[in-house]
Parts: sequence; structure tokens; C-alpha cells
Amino acid sequence: MAFIQISEAMQPSQDGKEASIRGWIYRKRTAGKMLFIVIRDASGVMQCAVKKDAVDAKGWENAEKALIESSVEVTGLVKKDERAPGGYEMQAKEFSVTQFSEIFPISKDVSTEFLLDVRHLWLRSQKLTNMMKARDFATRHFREFFVKEGFWEVTPPIITRAGCEGGSTLFNVDYFGEPAYLTQSGQLYLEVFITALEKAFILAPSFRAEPSRTVKHLTEYWHLEMEAAYYHNDDSMKFQEEMVSYVCQQMAKNHPELLQFFGRDPADLLAIKAPFDRLEYEDAIKQLQEKGVKKEWGDDFGAEDEKLLTGHLKQPIFITGYPKKIKAFYMKEDPKNPEKVLCADMMAPEGHGEVIGGSERIWELDELMKRMKEEKLEEKDYKWYVDLRRYGSVPHSGFGLGIERFMKWILNLDHIRDAIPFPRVINRCYP
Repeated sequence: MAFIQISEAMQPSQDGKEASIRGWIYRKRTAGKMLFIVIRDASGVMQCAVKKDAVDAKGWENAEKALIESSVEVTGLVKKDERAPGGYEMQAKEFSVTQFSEIFPISKDVSTEFLLDVRHLWLRSQKLTNMMKARDFATRHFREFFVKEGFWEVTPPIITRAGCEGGSTLFNVDYFGEPAYLTQSGQLYLEVFITALEKAFILAPSFRAEPSRTVKHLTEYWHLEMEAAYYHNDDSMKFQEEMVSYVCQQMAKNHPELLQFFGRDPADLLAIKAPFDRLEYEDAIKQLQEKGVKKEWGDDFGAEDEKLLTGHLKQPIFITGYPKKIKAFYMKEDPKNPEKVLCADMMAPEGHGEVIGGSERIWELDELMKRMKEEKLEEKDYKWYVDLRRYGSVPHSGFGLGIERFMKWILNLDHIRDAIPFPRVINRCYP
């Protein structure tokens, strides 16, 4: 008999029929001459009742001997049973073991550090399995939105010779005796792609050597970035809020069971609808000051500041008009106030904070050279980037979204490390 997935076996159409499943032992208990063994595969979990007199001697021996995480194959009769996980149970007729597992180490220690040490095993947990599923669905929906809006997906390099956000957070690479870096962002290269494709996006890893110990910082994360020719900052913000609304709506409508697993009410995401409110940077500073935080104009926001600004919100919000001195060299000055730049950070509600950073870019050569001089950047290090302003430059804007920060928000996770299979943080690069 052909094997089917557990989710297929647990359908009303299978009630009373024989089926074969295979997977790993998730839980196990004994009741006299009966074993109740919960099997998991990628699609879910199902309880199998193994009676001593319903299987052959070898099958019973296998079922008794097999420990948690042994890989097994089971054939039996599917019966509806409200007492079983998921409401269906398999009454085993055959039980075979592909491999007998050793004693699974996670059963004896569930501390955070230990679970991070054995992340390669902990990924089998329902929490991380469902996180990976939700993450995959979310990235599919992001791609759907980009395709719908006429964007092309492109692939920039990961090893670069120039930083995007500043040299202090770059990881150094010895590139055959020459200095190079792991990319902080694909943005500068996206600006190349728009001269050919006009509207482009990437989904690729980025690396930040930030010594941050917060619940929302990783040193390696997945970056969804967009750049579009003839877009101004307001166009980019409109795109962002429509994109985020679309993905939230699709997750709530198509994957409510995954959201509910994490305690997220799908109605929370159904309520996310563009447009989002805007908050000027100086007004955000005032809000923090009113809450007793010592912040002055020109200070950037940390994770705790963002939590205070968004903890009471149910919808994302844009913070706009940051001071030029705390933003990247490529951001265009605000023509109404040269001390500020045309940029916006989207803050997720409920205290989750920044998920997107975007801006209008400097597209004229003279302005870019002036800004680079102010920042003491050498033209030779950015020659190819400067060239883009010499040959048919146009106004353009873009943004970057951190996939893990987005998932932390929509799944309402306590820590960003649970939004990625193998988290890389300041004190961990294993396994």
C-alpha cells in the first residue's frame, strides 16, 4: 500500500479505511497490552493504537522497543475518535521500524541554552516546525505581491567591497588576500538592477556585526528588499503598507491554524489594512520624553524605545523624517528641511517595533558626492555606485524588510531567535 501523509489520513474520507503512514515517534505511552504511539510527519501528528494481538510478534516487539524519535512505518485502520489528537486514530495492523533512535536528549533538559545547543534536534518540535511552515507561506505571499505589482526577483552578491550601512557593523572576509565584507544589504546593487528592470526585489541573507543583545537582533538574517525607478518616498510607503496588508490578510485567510498554534488570533491580522498612520520623528521623541525616557532630537531609537512607541497599537505605524546625521549617506535630503531625510521606518504594533526601513535615494551626482564627502567616504570605494549617477540616473526609492522581525510580529513570538531555524546572535554560531 502506498504511504500517505498524516494530514490526508486524518480526513473524514479516510474514516473506516486502511492506510499506511510513516514518520517519527512523537509521544508514547503503555496501557497493558496496548501501546498508544503518536506519530509525526511534516503534515501533522496522529495517534496509533498498537494492540499486542492485532500485529504480528515482530511488530509488537518493534513497537515496544522503539523510543521517541525512532523512524517508523505503520499500516492500519483509520477510525474517528474524539479522544485522539486531531480526532482520528489508526488501529495498527503492521508496525515496522526504519531506525531505532537512541534516548532522545531533549527529554531530559529543556532550558533555552540547551535547546539552542541541540537546535538541529529541536527543529523537530511542533513549535519550530510550524514556525518554518508559517515562514514559508509568508515569503510565498510576499513574492505573490511583488509579482502582481510587476517586479522582477534578482540575485545580488553576498561578498562585497563596500558597506551599505557603515563600516562598524561589517563582517570582514579575507578574499584571496584582499579585504572584503559580508553584505549588510543588497540595496546598493538593487539600484543597479533598476536601470535594467525598473522594479526589482531580492530575498537574501544580510549580515550585521552589531553587538546587540535584544529580542529583535540577529547577526545573520533574511532581507526582503525592493527598489523601484521613478518611486518617491511616499510611493514606497504606499507600496509597503499595501504589501504588509496583503500578506497579513493572506496568512489570516489561508493559514489560520498556524497562527492559532502560536496564540495569534487570525482576526488580528485580518484587521491589518492600509493606510497606516504616520508619526513624525520629533513627535515620537516627544512621546518618549512624556514617558520619562531621556531622548533628544538626533538620537536614534532602540528596541525599548520602539516597544514604548508601539506597545499600545494594533496597526503598524510609519515614523518619518529622521535626522540626516543618524541615517545612511544615500538617503535624499528633505527639500523642506535639509537637516532631515526623506525616509520612513515601519513599526509593527504590540511592541514588536521596526520591521521595515526605507527611503528615497540621492539620485543626482553632485548631491551624492557632497554627501559622501560629509561622511568621509572615499569615491574609489563606491566608484561603481557613483557611476549609476553618471549614466541615466532617475529618482528612485526602496526599502528592506527583515523576515524574522516580520515573523516575530505576526506569530507574536517573544524572541527573534524562534523566527529562524538556526539563529546567529552575538554569542552563538553553533550548530
